[in-house]
Amino acid sequence: MQGKEAEFASVIKVGRTQLQDAVPVMLGQEFSAYAQAIARDRWRLYKVEERLRQVNLGGTAVGTGLNAELRFIHLLNERVRQYSGVGMAKAENMMDVTQNADVFVEVSGLLKALAVNLAKIANDLRLMASGPRAGLGEILLPERQGGSSIMPGKVNPVIPEAVNQVAFHVMASDLAITMAAQAGQLELNAFLPLIAHHLLQSMEILTRGISVFRDDCITGIQARTEHCRYTLEQSLITVTALTPHIGYDQAAKIAQIANRDNRTIQETALEYSGLSEEKLQNLLRPQAMTRPLHRHK
Repeated sequence: MQGKEAEFASVIKVGRTQLQDAVPVMLGQEFSAYAQAIARDRWRLYKVEERLRQVNLGGTAVGTGLNAELRFIHLLNERVRQYSGVGMAKAENMMDVTQNADVFVEVSGLLKALAVNLAKIANDLRLMASGPRAGLGEILLPERQGGSSIMPGKVNPVIPEAVNQVAFHVMASDLAITMAAQAGQLELNAFLPLIAHHLLQSMEILTRGISVFRDDCITGIQARTEHCRYTLEQSLITVTALTPHIGYDQAAKIAQIANRDNRTIQETALEYSGLSEEKLQNLLRPQAMTRPLHRHK
């Protein structure tokens, strides 16, 4: 994502809110948002790992340690660390770990958050790649599979679609883990097998799905730079940059006239805004609309 952020830093396009034309953005800025979301997921999962290291080995039936010598309990945990290479530790309260599975709910919730971000990214990529002529057509995805036996030349976004399905599965598994965790009664949760199955499966399919997403889709994305620029030039939303200078009502009127007469904002504004051509060219520079306004005193 960070590589594409840098690669597309100079590609300007129409932004969209509620699937309607909005103020311009750089394609690289969109990928920077994706990169930040994934970085946040990575940090959260790294931090939660320490809570998975507390185990109830030696707690015996209900976590009290009945029939287990204290020396044995400490030795057992030491051997587990030695042979697994994982820094596990005896839980401070083994009864808590025996009956409460909330830590697995927490981990699953973070996996779900990652899945949600991946699904959103996959949705955006499918939308930006829609077309090639009757959709947005802002990017090209790598062609991984001929998509239609009846429509020659049609290529479907199969990798993002696969990532979507991985995400759906992880979200559903999170609900199963939640239900199993709350269903435990008194001193023991009898539903840990279901929790373990879904948690490990979520980790596995997310790991594989992310790898495929990166290698077979993200790295091969190409920008349709000229098409992005053309659609931005035809957009009416650039009139937003004129609002601080001519007011909202006049800017809205210019947008309506431009839409009615099938003209560009710059052409229409030159006639109706009272601003000079030089001033309009300066105000309507798309790149200037992708960052905060700076005014000199």
